[in-house]
Amino acid sequence: MMKTADLKLTQEWDKTFPKSDKVDHSKVTFINRYGITLAADLYMPKNAGGRLPAIAVCGPFGAVKEQCSGLYAQTMAQRGFLTIAFDPSFTGESGGMPRYMASPDINTEDFQAAVDFLSCHDQVDPDRIGIIGICGWGGMAMNVAALDTRIKATVVSTMYDMTRVNANGYFDAEDSEAQRFEKKTALNNLRTEEYKKGEYSRGGGCVELPVPEELPFFVKDYSAYYKGRAYHERSLNSNEGWNTIGCLSFMNQPILQYSNEIRSAVLVIHGEKAHSCYFGKDAFENMTKDSQYTDNKELMLIPGAVHTDLYDNVDVIPFDKMEEFFGKM
Repeated sequence: MMKTADLKLTQEWDKTFPKSDKVDHSKVTFINRYGITLAADLYMPKNAGGRLPAIAVCGPFGAVKEQCSGLYAQTMAQRGFLTIAFDPSFTGESGGMPRYMASPDINTEDFQAAVDFLSCHDQVDPDRIGIIGICGWGGMAMNVAALDTRIKATVVSTMYDMTRVNANGYFDAEDSEAQRFEKKTALNNLRTEEYKKGEYSRGGGCVELPVPEELPFFVKDYSAYYKGRAYHERSLNSNEGWNTIGCLSFMNQPILQYSNEIRSAVLVIHGEKAHSCYFGKDAFENMTKDSQYTDNKELMLIPGAVHTDLYDNVDVIPFDKMEEFFGKM
């Protein structure tokens, strides 16, 4: 029997973006196949009638639904879609113990559980369900699109491939057996120490403001968002980060292995100046290479945009394009 747990959900508006008067907002919960209850914000166009096309939104990796996934969800609801922005397992208001862990399998399942919920909602057209994955959840979304045939359209925004960055480091600068072995040794030694102590350490989150001038731009970019304009008390990136060993399993589990078998529509959006742009370009190339299903795949590069422009810069995020794209479901 699948039964949701009772979660303590904040009822007041505590988002990092203004509330729209064009949509109705409510809190909902649903359960994944691991028995973890997930918390979500549901956004519905005001005075909506009949069954609506629906979209589930998640990301970025280490963020919460009160940040940019909620902004995406609310904006798409203004445009006629029933949407949910959810916290993944072990984070935010969602269930799952221990806290602040990540899993390529469980987090993929979280998206599928969101599709379960939408498929059974009285006001959703189950044949018109899409997903949006932002940052690290862009890679998850592409993985889900390759797995879940109920999904008719997927938007991948400013994506990371979390398996690649964990195994190879940024810009593939640590892509060698020796460097991977060194990282695995350090993390597994830490597992032993933490088991002895009976508690996990945290990975640190974003750098406090002001960020030292000598650090890379993308570090400053993240901190400006998570520590500054979009700080949230439940956000991992705004605070102490993931458990230090939380992403160990990503190192040898490439989640985009079968992306070129995705038959449904996929739109990959990335900022041209984003440090992460290589993830989006390479993911699109691999998705369309040796594929029979390229006619409904598209890569959209936003001139001059950096990584977090696609988090909350409404003048840069191509919502018109996304509305057109999902409108074809």
